[in-house]
Amino acid sequence: MAKASSWVRHVESFVDSSRSSEQQKASINAIAELVKNDLLTIEGLVRELELYLTTNDSVIRARGILLLAEVLAQLHSKPLHHASIHFLIGFFTSRLADWQALHGALVGCLVLLRRKKDVGMVMGNDARTLAHSCLENVQIQSLALHDRKLCFELFRCLLDMHPEDVATLGEDLVHGICAAIDQEKDPRCLMDAFHIVRNLARLYPEPSGPVGGYASELFEVLSCYFPVHFTHLKVDDTGILREDLSEALMHAFCASPFFEEFAIPLLLDKLSSSLHLAKLDSLKYLGSCILWYGANRMSKHAKKLWFSLKDVIFHFPRNSSILVPKSIEEKDSLSYQIAEEALKCLRAAISQFSNSDDDPFSSLIINDEDIEMSFLSGTEGRSYECMSEESQRKIIAVGSILCELVKASGPCCNRVIKIFFPQLMNMLGITINGSHSPSDMTYNGRLNFGALYLSVELLSSCRDLAVAAQDSSEFILHSEWCSLLQGFSTSLAHSFGLLLQSCSSGDVNEKTRVRDASFLVKGLQILVTFPKNSLQASTASFEDILTIIMSIIVGNFEKSLWKPALEALFQIGLFVGKSHDPEKRRSYEIIVLEKILSLPWVDDSMIPLGLRLEALYSIGSTAVEFMLRVIQELERVIFSSFIKIYVVGEIKDGKTLIQLFDFYSSQVLPWCKRTERFEEVGMRFVQCVWNQIESDADFKIGFGEKDISDALMMTTKLVVSGCRVEKQVLIVQKAYSILLSKKFFPPEQLAFPSVEESLRLMPCLNQLSRKDALFVSLFASVLLALNPKTPIPDTSLILRFLMLYLLKGCSSAAQALGSLLNKWSSHDTTEPTAFILEEAIELILDKGLLEIIDDALKICSVDAGQSSSSDSCLNETQLLTHGLVGLSWIGKGLLMRGHEKAEKVIRLLLKCLLLPDNMKTTSSGENISVESGQDKHILVARSAADAFHVLLCDSEDCLNKKFHATVRPLYQQRFFSAVMPAMLSSIKDCKSQTTRGILYRAFGHIVSDTPLAAVITESRKVVSFILDALSVLSLESQSKEMVYGLLLVLSGIITVENEKEAAMENAPIIISCLIGLISYPHMMLVRETAVQCLMAMSELPHARIYPLRPQVLRAVSRALDDIKRPVRLEAARCRQAWASIASRSLHC
Repeated sequence: MAKASSWVRHVESFVDSSRSSEQQKASINAIAELVKNDLLTIEGLVRELELYLTTNDSVIRARGILLLAEVLAQLHSKPLHHASIHFLIGFFTSRLADWQALHGALVGCLVLLRRKKDVGMVMGNDARTLAHSCLENVQIQSLALHDRKLCFELFRCLLDMHPEDVATLGEDLVHGICAAIDQEKDPRCLMDAFHIVRNLARLYPEPSGPVGGYASELFEVLSCYFPVHFTHLKVDDTGILREDLSEALMHAFCASPFFEEFAIPLLLDKLSSSLHLAKLDSLKYLGSCILWYGANRMSKHAKKLWFSLKDVIFHFPRNSSILVPKSIEEKDSLSYQIAEEALKCLRAAISQFSNSDDDPFSSLIINDEDIEMSFLSGTEGRSYECMSEESQRKIIAVGSILCELVKASGPCCNRVIKIFFPQLMNMLGITINGSHSPSDMTYNGRLNFGALYLSVELLSSCRDLAVAAQDSSEFILHSEWCSLLQGFSTSLAHSFGLLLQSCSSGDVNEKTRVRDASFLVKGLQILVTFPKNSLQASTASFEDILTIIMSIIVGNFEKSLWKPALEALFQIGLFVGKSHDPEKRRSYEIIVLEKILSLPWVDDSMIPLGLRLEALYSIGSTAVEFMLRVIQELERVIFSSFIKIYVVGEIKDGKTLIQLFDFYSSQVLPWCKRTERFEEVGMRFVQCVWNQIESDADFKIGFGEKDISDALMMTTKLVVSGCRVEKQVLIVQKAYSILLSKKFFPPEQLAFPSVEESLRLMPCLNQLSRKDALFVSLFASVLLALNPKTPIPDTSLILRFLMLYLLKGCSSAAQALGSLLNKWSSHDTTEPTAFILEEAIELILDKGLLEIIDDALKICSVDAGQSSSSDSCLNETQLLTHGLVGLSWIGKGLLMRGHEKAEKVIRLLLKCLLLPDNMKTTSSGENISVESGQDKHILVARSAADAFHVLLCDSEDCLNKKFHATVRPLYQQRFFSAVMPAMLSSIKDCKSQTTRGILYRAFGHIVSDTPLAAVITESRKVVSFILDALSVLSLESQSKEMVYGLLLVLSGIITVENEKEAAMENAPIIISCLIGLISYPHMMLVRETAVQCLMAMSELPHARIYPLRPQVLRAVSRALDDIKRPVRLEAARCRQAWASIASRSLHC
């Protein structure tokens, strides 16, 4: 055991209030560790603390009690003897009467109450004594916030863990909690308080119990908080939202049925509030209370409840109707939420009362005069556009209410359908099956929209009821509505079909026609998607409806009707898949799937190819077998188009093939992933590609058709990357065997030790046949998409092959090398023919690219001294530019994995940036054009500058997670920190304007592609260079994207809070630069962003920017005449912001 003298100093340190909080915490930890390690017992601790716990000095006594409580808090998992816990809880309970030491006592009680049974917990008698002492001695509302929170947590814990023991306190407990909650305002305390009320209601469920007796007082306290008025920030340090507090209060309202006589009148009264939030909360609370209170208690409120809900529903905003598509913004609006919540509340009321014997609530609704009048006025025979806003609102309200009744239960559905559905059919001129039905019914734009809308919505609700009640015996006993609908179904389908077929013609308002047609399509869809044992469409009727809807898809294309028709076919397809009806499935396959598959695949046909592909995917998605047929047909079309383009040379099909590849990549492959058919489909695709490459046919076009080749390679990469290692091995081996069979590639040519010699013997891409050139790129694309665990055959040969074609201008080969080095295992391999990472880097870099580039630079250096460029310099310049592109991808791969050899690549690139300065070039005053090839050194230096973009950018083509890349966290930030000092130093020391422009080009890439947060941390160092770069690069039209990127970085420096020091220090030159960019002619986004930055600058301290106000206002006034509207709008806002500066104080 530890001697008291060794730890009493910790006690003294904690009790001394002058000590820092860190010292006091350390003291608690030290004492707790002694107890945990059994070097000190709890009894021994209490004995030594006796003087501190009982002294007359209130400050020392309070600190001593708190010390004991805090030590116990750290022993929550240490087993303690029951006698010790009994003694401790008794001590802390007695201290509740000591108001000067109350805080420590509350902490101690709470710590002990929260202990689990397996480590020793407070027993029932002690818990009851504690509760009684707290009620008797603690006036909760007189305490500070932290102590009030502890009290509420204490009662919550008592009710959660010892409900039976504290229940004996009865009315004292309920009365005490009422007093504790009254006037509480802190959200954290209220969350606990509302939970306590719920526990109390569960504890005393009897009408004669304390909650029943004190229901009025308890609810009076709760009602003060409704509706919740949240004065805190949306999310403050409490972590509690208004919604959380409101939901907790709602559960408290619903906690006891004895609150019903007080809660329901209050909530109904608040429904008439002009505050949308109060109305929304009232509806939410009402819906929940109805479900918890039950039909018996709610029956006396039924009439007033119906009238209140009817008033809300009949005043729906029109944009909340189901006739109008819901945008995200509309769904988030309070008006829409109120409409939705009102229907939920109505649904809750109907469901509760429909279970009672007499169901008074549905009778109130059906017999309501307003329902009848609105039904008749809304179905007078007019189109939707011809109806008044009031009639539109009423018909929507009636439809919503009747649909909720129908979906509630079979009896409710029977009553609604019997009363209203025959009337609707009569209004539409539709008779019972077998009666004389007009065969020449045509659409003339004067269709009774109200009747159409209500009939379709009621049909939809009946189907929802049937789906929900398929296995319900109640449904079988009460299906009168089903017989009635069955009697009209054939005539209804026939009439809807006739109307829909004639909808596309005639001189009718466009909106009216589209709206009517959409409901006709929906009606037909509903008629054929009822489940078994309900409304059943015959096979003939099913096929007729499919044929009618398909006529919209394949007939005169019109997008406004085409989308609803496709959605209907999709839903029918899903229904067919679930119904397990082979006859209907076969009908769907013949009428829908095969018809869509037979449509022409050219983009200039009646249906745009994009929509045709959308239809294929929607219909295929309804069943796995359907999608597999779609994929097979798609592959057939892709490779027949491939042959047409590459073999026959019909370039006009190129756009179609690109679109097909994109659809295959973005839709088909993800579907295959989800359904675990990826490798089956993917391997078939790759095999077809290799078959075309192996065929004897000559290609008329090849690598030169970049868009088509890029689409093919991206699809191939996605397929390869998604396969398992075993399948990737087969793909690589097949590609390797094709490579060895190519005449242009005798492997012995790569056996030369000299890369230059091999390079001389290997043909260039433009010297290869078109097929072989395409294969080189495809082969490289396959390699870059491999999993790191996939072995590569004859590694040395393939690496040299890729390196040589990299130097000949094949970008895919460069990307493949970068990807391979990025994913190469850093562990030694057991295969004798395989390379380790360092050997591969040595082959590619040290004895390959770095050596070649260095030699080429020397040759260019010699030729630069001659009066004119020689052919050798021209060749070496081309080699250098290709080599630098390859070096950038290889450097990127190494940089992303954090390999030290990336530094070598970066040093060489920095060296190439200074190439024009290090060699004799044309004078700085001479007009130099890189495009015309007048200065090869500048071309090389620009390639080196652009290499920095490759190093830092996020690439979609390779070196990303999709293609299994190794990505070290924060690699871009590390690169920025390492390279920026050298880059800034080079810019400062540069005297040549040409080289300075190239350095700024590299600088622009680095700053634009580095995450903004990293740049902002160094904003004081780089902001002046960013402004210089903008000035230099804005003179070149080809640098407009970089100018825009730099401007976005500058806007971040200006606008990020707490990081504006650099902007304030450089305000004059920043504003001057932005004024210059307002008239930037090459890109509208640059002008718009420059104006936005100027507006952000107006927020800087008044004294810093006021002298520049006239200059800014003149420049912004000119921007008001910009040819682009977004720039003019931003200029108007900016002018207003700067004009208002005059009215601000200098101390703003």
